[in-house]
Amino acid sequence: MVKSVRTGTRIRERREALGLRQGELAALVEISPSYLNLIEHNRRRIGGRLLLRLAEALEVEASQLSEGIGASLLTALVDAASSMPAAGAEIDRVEEFASRHPGWAALAEAQHRRILTLERTVEALTDRLAHDPHLATSLHEVLSTVTAIRSTAGILADGGDLDPRWQERFHRNLYEDSRRLAEGAQALVSYLDVDAEAEGGIGAPQEEVEAWLARRGYHFPELEGGDPEPIDAVISGAEEIRSAPAEALAAVMLDRYRRDAERIPLDPFHAAAREVGFDPSILAGRFGCDLPTAMRRLASLPMEPGDRPIGLIICDGSGSLTFRKPIEGFPVPRFGAGCPLWPLYRALAQPALPIRALVEPAGQAPGRFVTYAMSQPHYPDGIDAPPVFEVTMMIMPDVGARAEEKPLPVGGSCRVCPRRACMARREPSILADGL
Repeated sequence: MVKSVRTGTRIRERREALGLRQGELAALVEISPSYLNLIEHNRRRIGGRLLLRLAEALEVEASQLSEGIGASLLTALVDAASSMPAAGAEIDRVEEFASRHPGWAALAEAQHRRILTLERTVEALTDRLAHDPHLATSLHEVLSTVTAIRSTAGILADGGDLDPRWQERFHRNLYEDSRRLAEGAQALVSYLDVDAEAEGGIGAPQEEVEAWLARRGYHFPELEGGDPEPIDAVISGAEEIRSAPAEALAAVMLDRYRRDAERIPLDPFHAAAREVGFDPSILAGRFGCDLPTAMRRLASLPMEPGDRPIGLIICDGSGSLTFRKPIEGFPVPRFGAGCPLWPLYRALAQPALPIRALVEPAGQAPGRFVTYAMSQPHYPDGIDAPPVFEVTMMIMPDVGARAEEKPLPVGGSCRVCPRRACMARREPSILADGL
């Protein structure tokens, strides 16, 4: 817990950081040293013009003296210290450090954010390298082209009195293979480009749809209400959707969204969600729907101040993730299946049984999340045909779990999960440090 520092203490710390004596500061703001001493020991309230004069003399904003360092900066510094406990950072003195050295505090916070960004980049690239079949095919094509160029170059180098016609053919092959190699390499670099604007790039129909959904905030007001727009009109303006398969996937998702919206009106549902703390089990009973429908509806709500962020994951009977709405702090792999310990997969083995679980993902600054999961069988070809299973899992940051409730340690993808002793691990982790 970060210690709360009062205004007088901040004034004293800032004065000492600037090397000012108490009498010097008192003279600058035209008060007596004894009165300043009472202020610095929090025995006199301060505000108004005197606070402004003190802030000017101490070369800080008045809000920094009265309110202290911003909560976001303090939280980031605490997270950075918690991620490297061996460093021995004094967490209980974090506000004192930020007040005395605001520049160094901002630098530490920026570096911590940069480290987290780079870790996400490494995870995305590693996940892509490990599981993306299109990438493996592209790499094979590049290697095959390199081999062809090397063989042609070897023939030309050792050809001796090579017939001019064959020499011309080999030169043409060398040119065409070189051009193909350059184009393939450029496409590969573009595919692997994981920058701030589009982490991981877009390389598959599902990724196209997910990028579009993320830009829209997973909410479509044009499909709410009594007169929704046609689905093809909603999709037509999507820049991210570039292929026919992606368009078909988007149409299926929006059709479900429209049916959920018709069944559960937005405004009363949003108001009730705030009232019950976004608990999908209570909302399902109140609105007469099943739990997965309530979870999907919660994940599609427009985010407003005071709302809890909500993530959603859906998988099919094979365990492959078919829908991802990520949430900060809960890593979700972009390819393949997720952590075998997720309640998502426990629900897959227990059809129609709702599951609630408190989980703690692995990471430098682990957080706790409340999850709800449920598996449903569908019979698209009738009751005599094999059922098609779908599992839905909703994820929310924990804000009120019982003190005695122990979180379940989980990960994202085994390949980048630091929990080396995990009983469900299916492949070694590439991370150097394990938990």
